[in-house]
Amino acid sequence: MTREHRRAGLLLAALALAAAGCAPSGQDHGQHQTPAGRQAEVAARGRTVMPFDLDRTTHRFGKTATGGVQTVTADDPSDVRQITLIRQHLTEEVAAFREGDFGDPASIHGDHMPGLHDLREGHTRIDIRYTDMPDGARITYTTGEPTLVKALHAWFDAQVSDHGRHAEHG
Repeated sequence: MTREHRRAGLLLAALALAAAGCAPSGQDHGQHQTPAGRQAEVAARGRTVMPFDLDRTTHRFGKTATGGVQTVTADDPSDVRQITLIRQHLTEEVAAFREGDFGDPASIHGDHMPGLHDLREGHTRIDIRYTDMPDGARITYTTGEPTLVKALHAWFDAQVSDHGRHAEHG
């Protein structure tokens, strides 16, 4: 194979990789999509992971000096089914997160979601607690490490952005 053929092959491979990197996928955190397109994609993936109805619930992500508080509540406080499903899901998520398993958020938002790598690596240094609420449930994340606080805040921001009308800072 001549040098020119190798260069042409490398150029074609680089172009293919670049094109694949710009394609909408769960691996790129939606950098190449419109916000509305990204939110629709995340909502569709979310339906396969979260058992509750996104249109009948609200996610809130509140940043604190030592981490943050994530709540999921039913929009109708008398919707027992949604409340039960929220509690079931968040209980399972806390158990997984404590083991460093952030597979559910990764499958919804992509493996390169801001903060996710640091949370996986530092999970043993984050206190993750579950609490029932009258209309849903809450997860509280607490750490004394500034790097992990920053990762939690980036992760929260990405979730609010990705979930659109289904999430808010709070």
